Amino acid sequence: MNSSMLLKSERLTYRPTMASDLEMVLAIENDHENRSYIIPWPRDQHMAALRDSDKRHIVIEDEAANPVGYMILAGLDSPHHSIELVRIVIAEKNKGYGREAIKAVLQYVFEGVSAHRVWLDVKEYNERAMQLYLALGFKQEGVLRECIRNGDQYESLIVMSLLRQEFTALRVEV
Repeated sequence: MNSSMLLKSERLTYRPTMASDLEMVLAIENDHENRSYIIPWPRDQHMAALRDSDKRHIVIEDEAANPVGYMILAGLDSPHHSIELVRIVIAEKNKGYGREAIKAVLQYVFEGVSAHRVWLDVKEYNERAMQLYLALGFKQEGVLRECIRNGDQYESLIVMSLLRQEFTALRVEV
């Protein structure tokens, strides 16, 4: 998704994040419903991602062009064709926006960027997200045990991935 490309799905539009969007991004990250499932970034880290050719920072908008979330991809310059879904955060829950956005980004990375693999990590207690990823064909690869310090506790991450051939097989089955 270069800066001029606009991706669409059934109800959503995806566009490159601009510096003027960062207040919305930071507000969504720091919302109490989202904060425990991610590691919020400071503004300067988001700004660096906007300038990094290896990353795509993407705003997700509804039919009325209202922002409903954002996502970040990394690894676009990788010679290994392995793209990381660094983050997806949806502000409006229970509307299917997360599922729709992940399906759209999978289509984009496998068909538009010619990725071989898409991977992500998810906190082990984020069962809702894990169930969604599994339903979309992701496979669990392993656990990074107690790799993140959160206050006085450590949290584990589940690593999941989807390969191009798995994505293609899923699309044929549908």
